Amino acid sequence: MQKRALISVSDKAGVVEFAGELVDLGFEIVSTGGTYKTITQAGVPATYVTQITGFPEILDGRVKTLHPKVHGGILAKGTPEHMAQLESQGIAPIEIVAVNLYPFAQVMAKADFTLEEAVENIDIGGPAMVRAAAKNFERVAVIVDPENYAQVLAELKASGQVSRELRLRLASEAYTHTALYDRMISAYFQSLVSDSIFTPVQTLAGEKVQDLRYGENPHQRAAFYRLAGQGEGSLAYAKQLQGKELSYNNLVDMNAAWALAREFSEPAAVIIKHTNPCGVAASSNLQESYLKAFASDPVSAFGGIVACNQEVDIESAREMAKLFLEVIVAPAYSAEALQVFEAKQNLRLMAVGDMDAGQQRLEIKQIEGGFLVQDLDVAAEDPQSWQVVSKQQPSAEDLAELGFAMKVCKHVKSNAIVVSKDKTSLGVGAGQMNRVGSAGIALTQAGTKAQGAYLASDAFFPFRDTVDAAAKAGIKAIVQPGGSVKDGESIAAADEHGIIMVFTGIRHFKH
Repeated sequence: MQKRALISVSDKAGVVEFAGELVDLGFEIVSTGGTYKTITQAGVPATYVTQITGFPEILDGRVKTLHPKVHGGILAKGTPEHMAQLESQGIAPIEIVAVNLYPFAQVMAKADFTLEEAVENIDIGGPAMVRAAAKNFERVAVIVDPENYAQVLAELKASGQVSRELRLRLASEAYTHTALYDRMISAYFQSLVSDSIFTPVQTLAGEKVQDLRYGENPHQRAAFYRLAGQGEGSLAYAKQLQGKELSYNNLVDMNAAWALAREFSEPAAVIIKHTNPCGVAASSNLQESYLKAFASDPVSAFGGIVACNQEVDIESAREMAKLFLEVIVAPAYSAEALQVFEAKQNLRLMAVGDMDAGQQRLEIKQIEGGFLVQDLDVAAEDPQSWQVVSKQQPSAEDLAELGFAMKVCKHVKSNAIVVSKDKTSLGVGAGQMNRVGSAGIALTQAGTKAQGAYLASDAFFPFRDTVDAAAKAGIKAIVQPGGSVKDGESIAAADEHGIIMVFTGIRHFKH
């Protein structure tokens, strides 16, 4: 009996060559729609599916393979009983199913699409054939990725059949393919019926971008995955323009840097080390912002990650190229800037694209046996809504400076204290077990520059000790959420020292 392969693919890469080689190996090709047209126009003989089913495609192509003569040929086991039933019904067995699905993901990635367009790109017959073939992997080889055509052909040429080991692996890939597909559709329909992102069931699906050399440390394995449904403006889809392969720690630090860079509307530069900012500045141009950020902590900046919120120009590139950096992340780079960086081939350059396009709404953290989901902390800092609690009143310039300080503080690990001036970070105290300890680090780092500077805290002061320390260093104004039972003591301390104190009402813990 002649062997039969069913081929119906959305991704036509390599399909003509694959079908042609199967014909040379003695297979009859059964195909549908666009795939049939592509194969036959290339001169490869194929049988249209309606010739097998004896039933025309109907409902604008929605029904064409949902037929016993297709699914019977796929699902029959190789037992004498099943083969006899196929013969009695005039059904030929199918040994190979090469199917991938309507491009629903590509539709979701478009800037605008209609509900009708999305619905028409939900495949029905494709997933049914893929799942059927994967279920019957003991007899059928199912191929959803064109990358697997070569290995299937190699085994057929070597032994006349596809090994059980490969059939099992292909079945596993097939179920992953349909699971990812269904997850994207499910997420889209959930968005149509509910404003809530905290649905009764949360599913995560990602496509592997690459294996990483190792994880946080050399003894840990790691890989990088993209969440389905994201696109330009999402860091996971950034294009690497040059440089060494990204590491696990590079990606973690890039995420922290990019999130902070997105906070600013004016040209801003962020330097990150171990997920905390060591230098941040915003000014009238990117070059100045970078130089100010670097001057904040030149020692820590060495080997850091830089993120910029606008295209990197040649002037900024020349300054960045003077320092050993691991990664630069930006929306884009000018042609002249790229020429500057050519001399530093190990430097990784990442172009993310439109900064407003891909910001995610959820933050997900794994715990043993489960995961936590929360809204991303994207609360905008609005100094006009803050409460001035001190006798000393802030000017508009003071409020703008405090707004900058709090934007930076929001991205520092708790307990977090930031000292800044002229929209430039001067000292950062991160991750200490008590708040006055973080303040001590930030104020010491700022040194004499703390005189007349601004201090932000991610959470309230439990005691007045941080205010006293700030006053001793010469801090002019403090911004904090407020909400402590001892707020009165902190306010009193501010008034004693003539310090402006403002409450935001919004805490920014970052663990």
